[in-house]
Amino acid sequence: MFVVCGEALFDVFSAGETPTGLALDARIGGSPFNVALGLARLGQPVSFLGGVSRGFLGERLMKALASEGIATGTVQRLEAPTTLSLVGVDAQGVPSYSFYGEGAADRVLPPAALDAVPAGTRAIHVGSYAMVVEPVAGVQRSLIERWQGSALIAYDPNVRLNVEPSLARWRAAIEWMASRTDVLKISDEDLGLLYPGVPPAELAAQWRGQGAGAVVVTRGGDGAMAFLAAGTLEVAPVPVTVVDTVGAGDTFQAAMLVALAERGALDPAAVRALPTTAWSDVLRFAARAAAITCGRRGADLPRRAELG
Repeated sequence: MFVVCGEALFDVFSAGETPTGLALDARIGGSPFNVALGLARLGQPVSFLGGVSRGFLGERLMKALASEGIATGTVQRLEAPTTLSLVGVDAQGVPSYSFYGEGAADRVLPPAALDAVPAGTRAIHVGSYAMVVEPVAGVQRSLIERWQGSALIAYDPNVRLNVEPSLARWRAAIEWMASRTDVLKISDEDLGLLYPGVPPAELAAQWRGQGAGAVVVTRGGDGAMAFLAAGTLEVAPVPVTVVDTVGAGDTFQAAMLVALAERGALDPAAVRALPTTAWSDVLRFAARAAAITCGRRGADLPRRAELG
């Protein structure tokens, strides 16, 4: 039902000093990988479309996909390295990232990979830096053009300026996607980076005027907002003792798409017709899921049983 396209990598955390240096804790991650993981753990059939190395790190990624029940028929195994993301976490649990991935497998997805997308695909999610670095960005644009109108298109920019420092390139990706996206989710942090001083409502109105079905803005400890055809709504945050926020936005995205699927709103027309009362339930479900992830170290996304 779902296809998630983008990067799969390793998030590398410091595990303390050793007599000769540092111990490192490498955990599987990448924003699109996390979204696929979240969909699978919440009971949805999902396939991962991305480039994965043939090296030992790639083998570990493939093992993780299989163990989580994520279909791998759309994965492209490539003779290229695996991206590493060094993660630092501040006193509030907010992560910072340093990426090492020039020429890595997740950035060199070949166009022929699109032919492996299953005919019965209902929804496609894209986002993060795979939408702004070439050649993978061009391949993903082709994917969107091929499926727009027949599958629900979901997009989360998930800005990483240390991968692509050009704000103009990130803005261009959003502008291109606005007319092709049924559910555009973006954090207030990303809005502040890309459009400082511009009210979210103004940006949402612009993107919806270009064709976006729904614009959802997540605001961390302040909850979330949705800008819809039927109006604007807000949901409160779920109280949680934060360990870190790694993967929280990806959890929100996955859970939001699951809640839409469970309400029969997993197509372009249905998501636009969904009433605000239903959207409120969708966003509250997503907020609860994200809170669970915030209470754990790293991108350890919840399973369906944990959400009732």
